[in-house]
Amino acid sequence: MRFVIYSKPGCHLCDEMKAVVRRVLGTGVDNSLEEADISNDPALLERYGLEIPVLMLDGAKVAKYRVTEAEVRRMLRGRT
Repeated sequence: MRFVIYSKPGCHLCDEMKAVVRRVLGTGVDNSLEEADISNDPALLERYGLEIPVLMLDGAKVAKYRVTEAEVRRMLRGRT
C-alpha cells in the first residue's frame, strides 16, 4: 500500500494530515508515505490547489482537508 499526500509548504492542514498518517504508519504497519509538493508543478497546483491536503491510497483519493487516525486505520483494514 502506498499513501501520497498532495500538499505545499506553509499549509498547516497539510502538516496535520502528515502527522496523523505518520502516527498510524509508525505503529508497525508496513506501508509507505510519499509527499507531493504541488507548488512545484503547475498541473498539480491547478488540480489540487483548493483541496489540499489530499490523501491518496494506491492511486485513489481517500481524504481531503482532514483525516483522523481511526479513518486511516479503517483505510488500511479495507485494503488488506
